[in-house]
Amino acid sequence: MTPEEQYRRILSNHLPLEAVERVYDYLFRHKVHFHITLERISKLGDYRWPHKDHPFHEISINGDLNPYFFLWVFLHEAAHLETHLKYNSVQPHGHEWQEEYRQLLIVHADLFPAEVQTLLKNYTRRIPLSHPVAKQVEAALHRYDADYNPDILTLDDLKTGDSFRLKRKPELLFEALERRRTRWLCREIATGRQYLVNGSAEVEK
Repeated sequence: MTPEEQYRRILSNHLPLEAVERVYDYLFRHKVHFHITLERISKLGDYRWPHKDHPFHEISINGDLNPYFFLWVFLHEAAHLETHLKYNSVQPHGHEWQEEYRQLLIVHADLFPAEVQTLLKNYTRRIPLSHPVAKQVEAALHRYDADYNPDILTLDDLKTGDSFRLKRKPELLFEALERRRTRWLCREIATGRQYLVNGSAEVEK
């Protein structure tokens, strides 16, 4: 097996099969250092732009996501790359990034299930992008989780001051302090340490 075939095989373990060639070509074209990571409670993906000591684009995505959610997060991070290529000193999720993300979602909407495509059409209708519609998209994407349970709560279902345990880290007890766009500022009750946790994280209240 060639390195290229091995790389595609790894991608096929995390993406819808129809998306593998597109993502592979994108990573190759932009010479992206791509990492599939362990679960991170603070974020689902990350983009780092090139600089003197780090002269390449770098994207990392959590490896525990279902294929459609993995693609959704990848396009989010690719939009950061596109924004970096075109603009200087713009807000991380400002108008410029939103337009790049919007365009990527329009181009690649056909890779998602029909029910998600309908939501994406609504989501990409105009700028600014609608946060409530984004949460609807993520809720629909979670239905493709291997362990999906419609009765499970997410952090976004809670209110400020609620205490909860993360489904994937049940040994820790947190308090929800403040919503910050797609993430929540939370305090681990035992230590007082604060974390930013993605609002789509599954929790037990």
